Amino acid sequence: MVIDIETLEDRYIDSCRRHDVFPNSSILSSLFKAEVKKSNHELCSLEILIDDLKDADIAPLFDLCMNFDASEIEAVDVRNESSCVLNGEYALSLMRAINQKLRVVHLQDPSFGKDFLRFQEDCFNCMPNLMRLSMCDTRITNLWTTVAALSKLPSLIELRFQYWQYCNDAVTSFISSSGKSDDTADFSLLDSVPFIGEPYTYTTELTDPNFNAEDPLRNFYSFDEEVINHDVQSMVEDSSDDSEVDFTSRHHKYWLSDVFPGWSSEVPLQNEWFTLQNEDGEESLQAAFTDSNADVSMKYMSRHASPICYEKHYREFMIASLPNLKNLDNMPIRKIDKERATGIFSQYFEYLPYKWKHKESVVSILQKREIKSVHNKVQSSKHRLSYPSGKSQYFYSRSLSAAKLGSSTWPILHPLSFVGCELDKGFHPRQFEYHPSDSSLMVFGTLDGEVVVINHETEHILSYIPSLGAMNSVLGLCWLKKYPSKLIAGSDNGSLKLYDIYHIPRKVTGLHGNFGCVTFDEFDQLTSVHVNSMDELFLASGYSRNVALYDINSGKRLQVFTDMHRGHINVVKFANHSPSIFATSSFDHDVKMWDLRQKPIHPCFTVSSSRGNVMVCFSPDDQYILASAVDNEVRQYLAVDGRLHLVFDIAPTDSSQNYTRSYYMNGRDYIISGSCDEHIRICCAQTGRRLRDISLEGRNLGSSVFVQSLRGDPFRDFNMSVLAAYMRPGSKSKIVKINLLASSDHANKDDSDDLRPCPFHSMGG
Repeated sequence: MVIDIETLEDRYIDSCRRHDVFPNSSILSSLFKAEVKKSNHELCSLEILIDDLKDADIAPLFDLCMNFDASEIEAVDVRNESSCVLNGEYALSLMRAINQKLRVVHLQDPSFGKDFLRFQEDCFNCMPNLMRLSMCDTRITNLWTTVAALSKLPSLIELRFQYWQYCNDAVTSFISSSGKSDDTADFSLLDSVPFIGEPYTYTTELTDPNFNAEDPLRNFYSFDEEVINHDVQSMVEDSSDDSEVDFTSRHHKYWLSDVFPGWSSEVPLQNEWFTLQNEDGEESLQAAFTDSNADVSMKYMSRHASPICYEKHYREFMIASLPNLKNLDNMPIRKIDKERATGIFSQYFEYLPYKWKHKESVVSILQKREIKSVHNKVQSSKHRLSYPSGKSQYFYSRSLSAAKLGSSTWPILHPLSFVGCELDKGFHPRQFEYHPSDSSLMVFGTLDGEVVVINHETEHILSYIPSLGAMNSVLGLCWLKKYPSKLIAGSDNGSLKLYDIYHIPRKVTGLHGNFGCVTFDEFDQLTSVHVNSMDELFLASGYSRNVALYDINSGKRLQVFTDMHRGHINVVKFANHSPSIFATSSFDHDVKMWDLRQKPIHPCFTVSSSRGNVMVCFSPDDQYILASAVDNEVRQYLAVDGRLHLVFDIAPTDSSQNYTRSYYMNGRDYIISGSCDEHIRICCAQTGRRLRDISLEGRNLGSSVFVQSLRGDPFRDFNMSVLAAYMRPGSKSKIVKINLLASSDHANKDDSDDLRPCPFHSMGG
């Protein structure tokens, strides 16, 4: 039975009575207009102007929306044209309640804020007919989470995060009519930008009675803070495929090669870049170049670009990940674009681990494990994976984890907390390390000089070592392997101690007692400590060009190796299996390998980066060393002779403060790289392809978080922990556990606090 509009109006009034609110005159007026359209045999559409709504109007309006699917209403438009008082969360919930009949959403009130649309994995689940989506000028940054959300829109054919405009003639006309120079051109004429294939129209015409609801290109969902218009949009279709250029704006490096394929970044432009401003002083970056085929000067302009557009290969990633798209950023997607996107995606991104061509199910892998002996007999040697071996049980456990990892999953971010513990006095973690043999243990050091051993699975404190006035910030931590209850801790004031956690009480009541502690000679301005594989020796480095060698058994400092680098040595690392081999990384741009058996006067080899090296580490099998320099310069070398094995293609930010740290995850399968200005990157350690990026965000603020330190979980594939730092004065940094195998839908809603970034120093790994 179809509910007529008069019945809808009665139900709305009854709902208002139940909720003890007056019927909203704007809603009643909209219902009346819809009834008039129906009587005139026009499209029966209902317009909801949220400018006229208050929070109290939402409950009865939700009740009304529940009746839309069974009613005469054919389409619902949600509009916002001026300032309003409605809560942004209510506005988003309203759109979800309208469900399948949602046709147009136009929100432009700045009071909603740029964080109004916070991507959640299911934020588009209830909009199966949504075909056109515009999110220009939003703060969306992560390719993987964005695709995870957009993949829930099966009808989506047109998407934009920026406006690409062909504007050769347009710019000329604007300048000539306004009489202004290039840097003051007036863009006030650009009031609205239609989607490609849509005839030019003002936004107000979308409510015209002759509006064709059957035209799929008119169904759009716009979150633009400001929409602009162009008169020559159709000219974009004539753009060449043979033009590609890389340009740099004031704050971002934009990869224009993703938009104009074929242009070599090494070929000089025939015209220079220039900046235009609209009447509000907003900068609009414009590219001028020559089409190599038509020999015609063409200009393109990008406006209102979201940060996601600055990700390298952004366009190819979106095209390859969303195969139903027809247009992206006002530019049509052609067959050649899809072919190129497939090639670029295969070259730079990893959808399936272990070079699989097709996704394997967990059941399939379990079946192969059950018939393992038969499987290995028929497996040809040339197809056998060298690492991990197909004969190894470890191979199957890793494959099972890889099968669980989906490219569209939303990882769980769980900040560790100790609420309810009597020792929870507001820790400020500065460094942490997983235990090498007990999968449940972790130790962290604080800015106040404390050392805390925790069960990170239950979040219980097992041992607590106060600073006792002897230590400052704990920057160096290292567990012993043969003696798993012992660890070395070093602080920036030079203090070096060995602790036995079995001899440390959970709570210290007095200020005296050695607590199973051994004190070593101080190493001034310490930043790093590391124990060798035999638990006999450990090294310390810091803000000097020297490295100190200590004997753990005797508690004595054996030697100080001087002038090992030209700059201070941020991190020193022993090999995992060779007790005499170690590597150093310095801000003098060099990473060096040393051998204690050769009296380390001369390094075994030296490799150099273009910037200062923040850290170095060995792969779990010691086959590679991983060096991380400032601003996303991450390289992998062969440990045997220092030959360059792989350069990870992570775009720089042109910031000298973007300190980057990288470690291995899943054995040596992947590397995780975190920098203080950006996301966490996960890349394949054999091919360099990016598996995904992870943004650390608070649920309420949506602000990115600085990565101060990170480690892959040595016992759980696709799990890691990150030390997240904050911006608010007096706020605490937290250790955040990340599980890539589980969906965040199962996480506790209280897990993610408001996380804000904060500046921090480059000390330690």
